[in-house]
Amino acid sequence: MELLAQAVNLSGNMSAIEIGLAAGGAAIGIGAVGAGASQAVGRNPGAVGIILAISLTIIAISEGTFILTAFVLAK
Repeated sequence: MELLAQAVNLSGNMSAIEIGLAAGGAAIGIGAVGAGASQAVGRNPGAVGIILAISLTIIAISEGTFILTAFVLAK
């Protein structure tokens, strides 16, 4: 753990690592929403409109949270 802390201090840019982790988290969340939406449409094809609307809303919230985090951490 100390080796990782030293590597971060040598680079001098901790926010880049944090932004990368936030982007990874947003990508995982969007992937999970896509997987859940495809399963839901497979089970109930008649509800594709409602599922699509909810999925796009959740994806927008996830991406918006990442963008706000990136601006805050960018200093």
